[in-house]
Amino acid sequence: MKNENVQNLPVAVLGAGPVGLAAAAHLIEQGLTPLIFEAGAAIGANLATYRHVRLFSPWQYNIDMAARRLLLASGWNEPAGDDLPTAGELLDQYLAPLAAIPTLGTNLLLRSRVTAITRSGFDKVKTKGRERAPFLIRADTPDGPRQFLASAVIDATGTWSHQNPLGADGIPAVGEQALAHRISYGMPDVLGAERETYAGKKILVVGAGHSAAGALLALAQLAQHHPGTQLVWATRGDQLARVFGGGDADGLKARGELGMRLKALRDAGGLEMRQNFRILSLTDTAGKIVVTGEPLDGPAPVIDGIDRIICAAGARPDLALTRELRVRHDPWLESTDALAPLIDPNEHSCGSVRPHGHRELAHPEPGYYAVGAKSYGRAPNFLLATGYEQVRSVVAALAGDLAAADDVQLNLPETGVCNTRQAYVAQQVAPASCGVASPSNDGGCRTRTEVRCCV
Repeated sequence: MKNENVQNLPVAVLGAGPVGLAAAAHLIEQGLTPLIFEAGAAIGANLATYRHVRLFSPWQYNIDMAARRLLLASGWNEPAGDDLPTAGELLDQYLAPLAAIPTLGTNLLLRSRVTAITRSGFDKVKTKGRERAPFLIRADTPDGPRQFLASAVIDATGTWSHQNPLGADGIPAVGEQALAHRISYGMPDVLGAERETYAGKKILVVGAGHSAAGALLALAQLAQHHPGTQLVWATRGDQLARVFGGGDADGLKARGELGMRLKALRDAGGLEMRQNFRILSLTDTAGKIVVTGEPLDGPAPVIDGIDRIICAAGARPDLALTRELRVRHDPWLESTDALAPLIDPNEHSCGSVRPHGHRELAHPEPGYYAVGAKSYGRAPNFLLATGYEQVRSVVAALAGDLAAADDVQLNLPETGVCNTRQAYVAQQVAPASCGVASPSNDGGCRTRTEVRCCV
């Protein structure tokens, strides 16, 4: 940033969720000014959509250190580190007080949805002088479309608002859009606000991650009070090690228990299991949804009589924002190409990840970084603590402290899961009362820094 005027501009932070506000806290500590854009009417808008969900990561993994220092200086009462918050408690007891700190809150723009990012005066093709030009942020605001200048951009918009479709080929199944009013994406509140929508109905849950597990266990509890409630669980493959988890070997107790309860529910016949079911189409027949899958060794498989569908098939980043920036993504994960080998689920069967920071998150466009869940692209199992260390490194780099930026430290709990060893297999898990499970806030968790997790 050679231009002095550019240096004096704020750093744009896109998204006022946990990772975005952590980035803002680090910027403030470094003497830089954040300008925070939040599309929702309040901070943590994505968290608010599943505030009923209890996380399986305790408070100690959910609080950023720079944010913690700002909060403690304001008289904040820190929650007990080993307690498990709900998404709503994370929002109310941590993010809301953080956003209320004047140095942060005065730089927060709510109801401001960023629609494009570019370089002022430069399209994607033009090179000469590009690195000296400020970033131009266009956003839809309560006052209409507006443009803002920034010295750098930290994109923490996440993936939750861009859920994957039901279709097995990565695009919506035939008929999915027409039946969208009977499909919920993510984690609906089946035991609370949406209870009547699901009670006594035949529900299909699609997905093989922690969000699917949480939805199934909540529905099982609903079925105890409404016996007519029927559960069908469909997965595209037949490997359930990740969702069943590592049991007692999991470094996060609640995550291990989540998988054990789900396996117990399946083994007890509490749901109909349909594996290797790749959805091709949905049709409405006499008021019921008929789901047709891809033929394998015979006729096309069918799941019929469905009233509602919960699609918990993961999420993907919105890459349209950076169309005019020089970005480079991994061809299949849509993370940066340097980060992809560290997180590729095709290679890391144990869910391992090595420490990574500003260098792995950098794009050919200097000063632009995608962090948090968005940095993982389509890879699952992101943990907040990973995002907090990412933004610490990125902000240190923006402040010119490369020694601190390169000193990446990440110590996360093991999952206890590996394709060659499933800790739950030898355990006899009695069917338990199925309460609301504790999936992660961004679709899962990431394990500790070492690749070695199978011991």
